[in-house]
Amino acid sequence: MSVQKKAGVIGWPIEQSRSPLIHGFWLSTYQMNGAYEKFAVKPEELPEYISNLKNNGLEGINLTIPHKETVLPLVDEITPTAKAIGAANTLYFADGQLIADNTDSYGFLKHLGTSAPNWQVTQPAMIIGAGGAARAIIHALLSAGVPEILITNRTASRAETLAKDFGPKLKPIPWQEKEQHLNQTHLLVNSTSLGMQGKPELDLDISTLPAGAVVYDIVYVPLETKLLKAAKAQSLTPVDGLGMLLHQAVPGFELWFGVRPAVTEELYKLITDDLEHT
Repeated sequence: MSVQKKAGVIGWPIEQSRSPLIHGFWLSTYQMNGAYEKFAVKPEELPEYISNLKNNGLEGINLTIPHKETVLPLVDEITPTAKAIGAANTLYFADGQLIADNTDSYGFLKHLGTSAPNWQVTQPAMIIGAGGAARAIIHALLSAGVPEILITNRTASRAETLAKDFGPKLKPIPWQEKEQHLNQTHLLVNSTSLGMQGKPELDLDISTLPAGAVVYDIVYVPLETKLLKAAKAQSLTPVDGLGMLLHQAVPGFELWFGVRPAVTEELYKLITDDLEHT
């Protein structure tokens, strides 16, 4: 029998992570001798944990809050994608070296293409928020060839920092003026936690979005946010946040376990059912 391969996810806290459910589903589906677990790692424990990663018998790990940025100085190599985003969510070994990568950008774009096949990459986009998720989304959209990205954030300086980091295709706009620019926005992305269960709603009137616009909310609890309901009511294309979570898990699974898994309706239902019971 083959030696069991192990991977996992670390964070602080970590109880809420659905990653073990996703990877466990794939391990079972492909009848693989593997394991994927979640580990609670405090910020001050991260350097020691990373240095012992190989000794702990792990092929690699996913990282969630608060480790995505702080892990970068602790690895041997950072991929161009993780470097551009300034954060990593996936670690793996290659030729004995520990590599940090970011698959959020891939997950965002893959789910967008699957859920909104009519989306036009040649049209401007608007991103609400300027945190870590926004960085991954900006990287994805620029890589795809989007000509202009409007970025708006309650703290204007954070949006301006992103514009400096990613270049002239990014245009910061004042938070209070965001609705005035919606008529030229063909892809609207909420990259904040506004609208998430237990958080304030995203207060935004999207009635001026052009016909055929895509509205993407990375929040997935609840699965259909107030923003997505409004998009549906206007016959726009709504894209939920769960698909991004599922698709970003694909490259890591392949790196650790050697099989490229599929994001299926069965997996989607497994996670949505779990979310409904929490």
